[in-house]
Amino acid sequence: MTSTAVALAQLDVVAGRPQDNRALACTRTRAAFDAGADIVVLPELAISGYVVDRDLAFSVAEPLDGPSLAALGELARTHNGVVAYGFCERDGDELFNSVAVVGAAGLLLHYRKLHLFDQEKQVFSPGNLGLPVVETDFGVIGVCICYDLRFVEVMRSMSLRGADIVLAPAAWVGGFDKSVPAVGATGHVDSIRVQANLDQVAVVAVSQVAGAAHGGPATLGGSAAFDAFGTPLAGPLSRTAPETAIAHIDITTGRNAQVRSATIRPRQDRRTDVYSLTYQPPTSVTSAHLSVV
Repeated sequence: MTSTAVALAQLDVVAGRPQDNRALACTRTRAAFDAGADIVVLPELAISGYVVDRDLAFSVAEPLDGPSLAALGELARTHNGVVAYGFCERDGDELFNSVAVVGAAGLLLHYRKLHLFDQEKQVFSPGNLGLPVVETDFGVIGVCICYDLRFVEVMRSMSLRGADIVLAPAAWVGGFDKSVPAVGATGHVDSIRVQANLDQVAVVAVSQVAGAAHGGPATLGGSAAFDAFGTPLAGPLSRTAPETAIAHIDITTGRNAQVRSATIRPRQDRRTDVYSLTYQPPTSVTSAHLSVV
């Protein structure tokens, strides 16, 4: 398969109401599959809501193999597709801001946010599963979360290890730019467009929206997708309302972005004799967690 249909399912979720949020996530995921999606991407902490109170987070956290994996995994199996969703993960006495990517045959990727943002540091432990990528029927997939995108090594590392598509669940907020426009693309969108082009990898970033209406952070929405040339494929979506769009990503065209001409080859032209980027997965990564290519 060279063309992959990826749904950006931008949700309006409520912190501390996992059952309601899970039901919403399932409804929107089912609708996206019915509309032709191969992959459905939900926001960061889509199930728990954006929780930064430790007691609340513990009360809504679930293990990796909890009810969300069961429910969304069943949808992936039924529709022979892939779902990526953010959730508050409990592992013993630790909490993680996590994403699971589940396919028809079960769990594909388990990722814990490496770069914790602001108040997240008071609630979650830093991720300890590295930056995995996995080969699927829809291309080689990598995953990161929101603030991770501010560290350019993240996407570059995954692209150099073969990622065709980076899925980036998010809960975008203001604070990185001097001002945030009332409508249209924010600076977050500009940054992923540039990185998609520089790293020759498609990027699908899906944010929460309207969190301030529920006493949460003022999430910005504006989800967007770009191909490996940095060409817009979907979005930016609404800044104030839930919305779904489908981006069609041509995997072959994306791989061709690595060779612009006989003498312009962005991967081969890197001066690794002068500088390097190395990826060292943490020792906690095992085959029981994920498949790595």
